[in-house]
Amino acid sequence: MKKYDVIILSGGKGTRVKNYTNNLPKCLIQVKGKPFLFYQLKYLKKYKFKNVIISTCYMSYKVKDYVKKNINFLNVKIVDDGKPLGTGGAIVKSLKYMKKNFFIIYGDSYLNFNLNKMINKKCTAIMAIYKNSNKYDKSNIKFNDKNIIYDKNNNSNKKFDYIDYGASYVNRKIFDNLPKNKKFDLSIIFQNISKKKKLNGYVVGKRFYEIGSYKGIKDFKKYLSK
Repeated sequence: MKKYDVIILSGGKGTRVKNYTNNLPKCLIQVKGKPFLFYQLKYLKKYKFKNVIISTCYMSYKVKDYVKKNINFLNVKIVDDGKPLGTGGAIVKSLKYMKKNFFIIYGDSYLNFNLNKMINKKCTAIMAIYKNSNKYDKSNIKFNDKNIIYDKNNNSNKKFDYIDYGASYVNRKIFDNLPKNKKFDLSIIFQNISKKKKLNGYVVGKRFYEIGSYKGIKDFKKYLSK
């Protein structure tokens, strides 16, 4: 069985941008004449990745149809979750296809750095982070030069001045013994391993882009126009 380097999590409904997603999965939102997914896959091609899983659920057939007709520069496998499994449950469903160490990318995040620089097979998990200071979204990470404390729902702790960039490099063992076809959020896994000081941080100097909000879509359009 072919093993894959990257999984893109694209199963959500995109409820925060429902003007775009009533009839379209979020990853296919048009930006400057092309679906957002196109830019993600071109980015992976640029950095020499060849085998990519796209985990889908909402309107999965549209993602599959787009990839089949338009993407010939990467080997892409579509995994349809069948029902909402959350970011964690979606990875468990696709785990049999993944290499021992692999990248996790959110389906609404555009990365702005060389992903390969994160690779460290000695680490249990590495999360790309950005010193956000609540500028682009709520900061949810405290960083101490190596390990990070991650709290997705951080509300007021001023020490949390970094944010999850939208990419992680993990050893598949962090998903050992987790039930299949059960809905749960990936943040639960990251919070647990951060408490054990097994979640490392990789600081990215440039800001991230995303299409999970209307402002995010507007900012990404501006970025592409530069």
